[in-house]
Amino acid sequence: MGSIAENIASVQQRIRAACERSGRRSEDVTLVAVSKTKPADMVREAMQTAGILDFGENKPQELRDKCDILPSEIRWHMIGNLQKNKVKYVVPRAVLIHSVGSKDLAKAIDKEAAKEGKIAQILVEVNMAHEASKGGVSPEECPDLVREIAALENLRIRGLMTVAPATERAEDNRVYFRGLRDLAVDIDAENIDNVSMCELSMGMSGDFEIAVEEGATLVRVGSSIFGERDYSIS
Repeated sequence: MGSIAENIASVQQRIRAACERSGRRSEDVTLVAVSKTKPADMVREAMQTAGILDFGENKPQELRDKCDILPSEIRWHMIGNLQKNKVKYVVPRAVLIHSVGSKDLAKAIDKEAAKEGKIAQILVEVNMAHEASKGGVSPEECPDLVREIAALENLRIRGLMTVAPATERAEDNRVYFRGLRDLAVDIDAENIDNVSMCELSMGMSGDFEIAVEEGATLVRVGSSIFGERDYSIS
């Protein structure tokens, strides 16, 4: 592994190459640097040396703690499992909540957003591979959930998110990324109020290039930037 700045430059180059292969503009893909379990100093280094402003966190308290001590121009993304009782930490701080997979969670976010006097921006999480260990709504149930959530006044659905299976071959996840894109196209065609399908959050360190080729607008990359995580200290 190189320095954080070198790692980011490498990831950005790979994103540009994937965009060229698929006829896309690289500026239409946002790199979200996943800083979970990493100290605030590493976030600051990524920001100062590589100009990264979008960072993703998995745990609400960790997002809260880093947000409260790091520069205000950072755009925080909540990308991990979010429980209703932790919504209060996230709604005031996150520019986008990627992991909304139930109406109950959406209602809790809506209620907290009303308290904050803001409109929460969310993505609906879809469990494309029907993995028992993963959160999110099934692809079959996703359109109904979107229609139900769209009626809530204090949030806006900006698109969809998925966490693809862990696999040795990144190519194996192409079917799930393509499926999410197709699902977004179908939902977008319904022209539902308060719903846009402008964001597709998909792809991580092992498969983000395939995700970009299939239409990702947000890629969540952690270990390729910050190195492997030591979960014993988290």
